[in-house]
Amino acid sequence: MADSKPLRVGMVGYAFMGAAHSHAWRTAPRFFDLPLAPQLTAVAGRNEDGVRAAATKYGWDSVETDWRRLIDRDDIDLIDICTPGNTHAEIAIAALEAGKHVLCEKPLANSVAEAEKMTVVAQAAAERGVLSMCGFSYRRTPALALAKRMVEEGRLGDIRHVRAQYLQDWLTDANAPLTWRLDKAKSGSGSLGDIGAHSIDAAQWITGMDITGVSALLETFVKERPLAGDLVGLGGQGGPDGPKGPVTVDDAALFTARFAPKHDGGRPSGAQGTDGGSRQGPIGIFEATRFALGRKNAMRLELNGTKGSLAFDFEDMNSLQFYDASLEPDAGFRKIMVTEPTHPYTANWWPTGHGLGYEHGFTHQVVDLVNAIHAGEQPSPSFADALQVQKVLAAVEESANNASRWENVHKEAS
Repeated sequence: MADSKPLRVGMVGYAFMGAAHSHAWRTAPRFFDLPLAPQLTAVAGRNEDGVRAAATKYGWDSVETDWRRLIDRDDIDLIDICTPGNTHAEIAIAALEAGKHVLCEKPLANSVAEAEKMTVVAQAAAERGVLSMCGFSYRRTPALALAKRMVEEGRLGDIRHVRAQYLQDWLTDANAPLTWRLDKAKSGSGSLGDIGAHSIDAAQWITGMDITGVSALLETFVKERPLAGDLVGLGGQGGPDGPKGPVTVDDAALFTARFAPKHDGGRPSGAQGTDGGSRQGPIGIFEATRFALGRKNAMRLELNGTKGSLAFDFEDMNSLQFYDASLEPDAGFRKIMVTEPTHPYTANWWPTGHGLGYEHGFTHQVVDLVNAIHAGEQPSPSFADALQVQKVLAAVEESANNASRWENVHKEAS
């Protein structure tokens, strides 16, 4: 990589996701042979003291207090967006129109209309060689990537059931402060978009099918919370005895779903009919909550097919459970340790049996993005892929707002 052309990165935002992305940009070229050499050129944030501290801590060369300055700079090739969802569209569109590649955190936007506009701009930019990707990092978990490979190989046969949960417990304390993630104007939605979006994307990606309709229920358990930080205002006091503000997003989301093969002129992996069965897609059930006491980051996915089943839980992220129905019926699930060099991404890391962690998904995301940019190929997931997730999120909210009425996921631009 010493002779590789640099890929100069400007990142917007430096909190939790900014830390994960910074680690990935630094680490990827040290474990993978990349055709472009990522450089942590500049990071932007509104708080000058905060962004300077982050730049020093995470290894960025310079700072800006206005993201527009990143886009204006000639020494920036790619904009990495790690900000709340209400800012994604403006930043991404400006960057793409200025000729900068874009990596944008999920969910793509706070509305279908914003996501559609971003997708149109991204498709036009791609024709000029300017590429974009949405950051659904769980796609780069080796065990989930292996699950997709096994589905593509037909080892599950026709998929009948998709069962997805994303369970956390960090909001169970009613006195936890009111942050931007609990403000619909900034975050778009609560557990649905924050963590449920990952389950939706993973389920569609692994099955090779789209969710076409949903029936949903959303619940907010804690209606108001103590204000925190600059939300309190001058002279205000935070904490449980101070002023409170309304929670305007969901705490938990539940929905049933139906899948159908993609209508792209070809037959997707996982489509029905390989065993003489119907072409009807599978049915699914999804749950996302930040109120599941004891569950820290249980991103779970199970697929049941005509030939076998797969099950995954991120709290045991280096393994995949597989049931092969061609074996003795009483054999049950067997555990695959996804640490072999033949498994996705793992050959570049540690010896067999030495597991990976949460941060490695972001590193693999950088690897795939850099390789795609160098090859001039559309990275995956594209903004169009992320728009499909956005349409599912919108359909879930619409159904929940209408007494769980069945809501179709619209394919046409709204």
